[in-house]
Amino acid sequence: MTIAYLCLGSNVGDRAQTMAQALATLCRAGLTLRRSSSYYETPPWGPVPQGPYLNQVVEVDSPIGPKSLLALGLEVERMLGRDRPNEVRFGPRRIDIDILLFGDETVREEDLEIPHPRLMERAFALVPLTEIAPDIVVGGVRAAEALAKLDQSGITRHEDSASHA
Repeated sequence: MTIAYLCLGSNVGDRAQTMAQALATLCRAGLTLRRSSSYYETPPWGPVPQGPYLNQVVEVDSPIGPKSLLALGLEVERMLGRDRPNEVRFGPRRIDIDILLFGDETVREEDLEIPHPRLMERAFALVPLTEIAPDIVVGGVRAAEALAKLDQSGITRHEDSASHA
């Protein structure tokens, strides 16, 4: 088993329900939930006008490798209505599942980069990550220190937050 951190996000439909369905599906597929952050309402990231996101980071035990975990995440997204080939880049999405970290592994492939290449630039991922792993270090830098340098305006803990595992 390898400890992995996944970021779930949604800004279309019943965001909390979709994220809960995604996490339940991932767990039924063999991942074991260790910890989950609160839900955070976050401003959209990127150039496309759209509504706010709900984001959450979960810590899981993964019995499968990073490429298989990517395939699982993509399949869960598809099952929940995401159509990656036909969507606008950085546009609205019903569900997004990103692998932030996979143990201490570094992966640099065309379709997968771990640690997530923009993790340390994205407060919407670092806020929930540091909630459940306050001392985590990514690439030699404490995530909390990277977060302290970022604009966190507009990020609020959502009242319908999931309970912590």
